[in-house]
Amino acid sequence: MMLLQDGCIAFLAAVGLTTVVWLVAGAIFHAGRPAIPGLLLVLPLRDEALAMESDVRELRRVQGQLPGAKIILADCGLTPDARQLAQYLAGRGKNTVLADGGDFQMK
Repeated sequence: MMLLQDGCIAFLAAVGLTTVVWLVAGAIFHAGRPAIPGLLLVLPLRDEALAMESDVRELRRVQGQLPGAKIILADCGLTPDARQLAQYLAGRGKNTVLADGGDFQMK
């Protein structure tokens, strides 16, 4: 019976020690999230842009995992109402701007 108790205590001690070492190593090797300077998340918008709000919400979720990322809402021919909504969303968000879509066209 004593052997079983000693075995259980040794097993729990080994698991506990392994957990502590794992947590310390994780804290050392993953001390900070990598920042990618100048990373732009560009969302081209045109016409009514019916899914704009959900797309911006998803980009903000991604932006939270990428420190330093900036969201660009590119106006590629929005209607006046959709442009107002884009301006509102850009004003609400951190590191979010509304830009003319012509600035991002490929040459």
